Amino acid sequence: MGVGSYLTRWIDGDLLTWFVRVELLVGLLGGWSATLIFLSFGRDGSFRTLLLLIVGGVGVGVGIEIPLLVRILEGRMALKDLIARVLFFDYLGALAASLLFPLLLVPRLGLIRSSLLLGILNALVGLGVILLLGRSLRRFRRLVAEALACVVVLGVGFGYGEALTRLSEEHLFPHDIIHSESTRFQRIVVTRSRQGETRLYLSGHLQFSSLDEYRYHEALVHVPLAAAPKRPLSVLVLGGGDGLAVREVLRYPEAVVRDVTLVDLDPAMTALFTSHTELAAMNDGALTNPRVTVVNHDAFAWVDGTGPRFDVAIVDFPDPSSYAVGKLYTRTFYQRLRRRLADDGVMVVQSTSPLVARRSFWCIHDTMADIGLTTLPYHAFVPAFGTWGYVLASPSPLSPPTHLHVQAPRTLRFLTHAVLPGLFVFPPDMQRPDGEAERPINRLNDQALVRLYDEEWRAIGGE
Repeated sequence: MGVGSYLTRWIDGDLLTWFVRVELLVGLLGGWSATLIFLSFGRDGSFRTLLLLIVGGVGVGVGIEIPLLVRILEGRMALKDLIARVLFFDYLGALAASLLFPLLLVPRLGLIRSSLLLGILNALVGLGVILLLGRSLRRFRRLVAEALACVVVLGVGFGYGEALTRLSEEHLFPHDIIHSESTRFQRIVVTRSRQGETRLYLSGHLQFSSLDEYRYHEALVHVPLAAAPKRPLSVLVLGGGDGLAVREVLRYPEAVVRDVTLVDLDPAMTALFTSHTELAAMNDGALTNPRVTVVNHDAFAWVDGTGPRFDVAIVDFPDPSSYAVGKLYTRTFYQRLRRRLADDGVMVVQSTSPLVARRSFWCIHDTMADIGLTTLPYHAFVPAFGTWGYVLASPSPLSPPTHLHVQAPRTLRFLTHAVLPGLFVFPPDMQRPDGEAERPINRLNDQALVRLYDEEWRAIGGE
């Protein structure tokens, strides 16, 4: 923006024409920026270069606009009033855009259509300026035609926004997309390979592969149930809107699991895995089972409310790759969840990879231990992800279970009585890193875990 402002010293002549055309160019470049970036993402060497060029181009254009507008209006009012009004509306517009874009537009329209909509607004501003101030210009009709052409080009892109999104995603995912949608909270994409493998991606992050998800979910569910009190259990599942964790819980008869409450933020997620025939078949129709209550709510707020206490809590959130998710791994959240857990109840938290993200894994473990829970870390190998970690915890003393629940289903494909004890054995390369005098605790006001997670996965070029 500073470069653009400086460049205006060499702009003379028909300032209004310059302003309108810069406004139209910013609208075109900014409007199509998300599409261009998505299409280039994953192509060697092109993504970062294109990103810098687009950001630089938009910044230069925006930097040119204000000085030109001040010069155009010079003489029509006192300089102090002119500067005050121009900057007031500029800052007000920037505030509105910065709030509307992430909070209203992207959750409802998606990134591509939101960018195109803002580009249309830019083009309309250019059209409005020329209609108000430029009727005496010799190029008036030409400028109006240019502005209308920009609106049409951006409008067509907006109309085909979902198709453009799908086109861009074809370069990001290795298999055919069978379902995609943007919700208020995330981008949901389901793919299937020619060999029949189904994958779920949330905002670009792989959540499961149908080839091996049973390994992840058997370790997530049957280990805490092996350590749970021996009575009819009330089970809480946080996250896991795909219903796969609930499927594993429901393998136990009603004498073992009395009821299940699933709390997932996104109603589109639970609806998809309830209504989509093939996806609902993956979870054995778990979300419509009479023992299951589905609640679409923010788990951070929900666990702080009043309600029943649970014998088992299964926490199946996405990895802490952002502060919005990182709050669900904080000391504050675990304190809230502990109050919803029976005194002799157990909880388990999926805790990323203790091999790839070792410090992140132990940060989750230590944060849980910091509120007084007895903690037992364990891990399992899931081919789609590698070695994956979990933390089993309880307000009461806890020992590693040596046998599955006496009524554990015989249909398990991975976990057995013989396999179970080995999950709690950590080789040296997954134990807490040597030389760590301070153990970082993930607190709500700093979220050290999010930074650790980003550093560790970025170091190996991961997601």
